[in-house]
Amino acid sequence: QFVESGGGSVQPGGSLRLSCEPSGFILPARTIGWFRQAPGKEREGISCVSRDGVDTLYSRAVEGRFTISRDDAKNTVFLQLDSLKPEDAAVYYCAAARSELAYTLSDEAYDGWGQGTQVIVSS
Repeated sequence: QFVESGGGSVQPGGSLRLSCEPSGFILPARTIGWFRQAPGKEREGISCVSRDGVDTLYSRAVEGRFTISRDDAKNTVFLQLDSLKPEDAAVYYCAAARSELAYTLSDEAYDGWGQGTQVIVSS
């Protein structure tokens, strides 16, 4: 299971840096993804980073504003959220792909879901 942190309340245009750490194990050599779920909406994949940290993928909703990175030495995956909009408000989760070959934003390919960290964007 993963532990997400770094959420909070910011004004539109603000920034946050989310962290994702595995609980009691080493960051797996698999794609790690970030997802979010707003009230009344389905969980959506927003970004993922490949097992070697070289390749990254973003949804259209966040591309150009969010940046994913992984630091295996720190056993952590980060998600930098910039230029936040009210529609970015949600609970943010991270998870690891089940398959070593998976590289996708589909949450069906992932497991290890944690409790998430809440992001509030409001003036």
